[in-house]
Amino acid sequence: MNFFDKLSGAIALNQSLLFVGLDPNPEMIPSRYASSDIIASLWDWLQFVISETSDKVCAYKPTLGFYEALGTPGLELLSKALATVPAHIPIILDAKYSDLNTSTILAQTVFVDWGVDAITLNPYAGQDLVAPFLVYPGKAAFVLCCTSNPAAVKLQQYSTNTTELPLYLQVAKESRNWGTPEQLGLEVGTTQPDILARIRAVAPERLIMARSIWAEGGNLGKILAAGLSVNGDNLLIPVPLDMLAEDVSPQVQSLQAEVNQLRTEITYDPSGCSLWIPDVCFLNQHPYQDLILQLYDVGCIMFGNFVQASGATFPYYIDLRKIISNPQIFNLVLNAYEDVLKTLTFDRIAGIPYGSLPTATGLALRLNCPMIFPRKEVKAHGTRKLIEGNFHPGETVAVVDDILISGKSVMEGAEKLKSVGLKVNDIVVLIDHGKGVKDKLQENGYRGHAVLTVSEIVDTLYQAGRINEEQFNAFSEV
Repeated sequence: MNFFDKLSGAIALNQSLLFVGLDPNPEMIPSRYASSDIIASLWDWLQFVISETSDKVCAYKPTLGFYEALGTPGLELLSKALATVPAHIPIILDAKYSDLNTSTILAQTVFVDWGVDAITLNPYAGQDLVAPFLVYPGKAAFVLCCTSNPAAVKLQQYSTNTTELPLYLQVAKESRNWGTPEQLGLEVGTTQPDILARIRAVAPERLIMARSIWAEGGNLGKILAAGLSVNGDNLLIPVPLDMLAEDVSPQVQSLQAEVNQLRTEITYDPSGCSLWIPDVCFLNQHPYQDLILQLYDVGCIMFGNFVQASGATFPYYIDLRKIISNPQIFNLVLNAYEDVLKTLTFDRIAGIPYGSLPTATGLALRLNCPMIFPRKEVKAHGTRKLIEGNFHPGETVAVVDDILISGKSVMEGAEKLKSVGLKVNDIVVLIDHGKGVKDKLQENGYRGHAVLTVSEIVDTLYQAGRINEEQFNAFSEV
């Protein structure tokens, strides 16, 4: 089971957004556990905390540094603590890891040898540090986005001008390109709801693990209002350390009830609903909602005023070339194409140069189906082939392209295929701009199939709070 499914299951089972830090800090150990054998004392305390909270929290977060500071006995203590956590509750190893040279071996150690579900990472080395932790299916990482210590302000709030994002928001923005929402979340330490709200605005679909919210008598209601997603989730709340000394179970239960009550009030607040999800029922989600959100997340779908190749100006731009550098999203794209293609009959797949060639290649491997493609231009040397790849006249070809805007390029490619004796009945694209292009294909003897329409994409992004009303209305005026 992957981390996010495991986390969702624990949240649903225990009706809790709370997580507990399993930190063997000798300075924090309750007096009743104090003894000459510090490791044994810490072990007794950790066992007690787990037993008192396992039905009230959704995750545990051991801080690696505390265990490392205790030497070899500390790492043995970590192993025992990990084994004691119930199997259905995810474990987030708080490592704040930052060493690029050893990231690959650490990823294997924590995910394979230790069996933890997620890890916290320092973002300063960029995607190169994060990547080794994202190659493990079902595992996740949290990027440290912001901390509450005062000395960090000069770095985290740094920007070169008034229009540039401060560094902590740049981390939130840039890290969206490092992994999918199922793989990568944000760790945010702050007592200030406005900081949390700004991060949520930049990363609306990311899981946020809040930290340090209890310092300075933090306002839980404001923290929840700022950090919860538009669906009232994607925010983890820490159990205060002082609750882990005496009367643990009743105190955590009381906090659990308070969070749930505030969460309900915030989620069902009419003003909040009208701002983010006007007239929307999230029970009727688009079947490719995750794909739409992730395409937006990595910048394949952008909103603004963009001049198209035809000379027309659209309030959006779609660049699907980025998906080949994001294997997880590329896999989702191939799945979506496959859903359409498996309903059709054909002998070979043809990609239209150049944008859809990687997609056609992936689909040929997936479906174990031979691939060919019409050249965009015929070479003046060599074999001067119009069609690359092996084929036999009379075979039926399913044509794959990325997006339908006018249909001109895909029909030109289909005509080249037909000129060598191949049959073309079906043209399959990921996104259809609409405006009657499919009808134009049909008039020319082709059946058009699209995974998504631009209208569906815009509706989904608006419902999810990813684009505002002005952007939504700009599309409807096209």
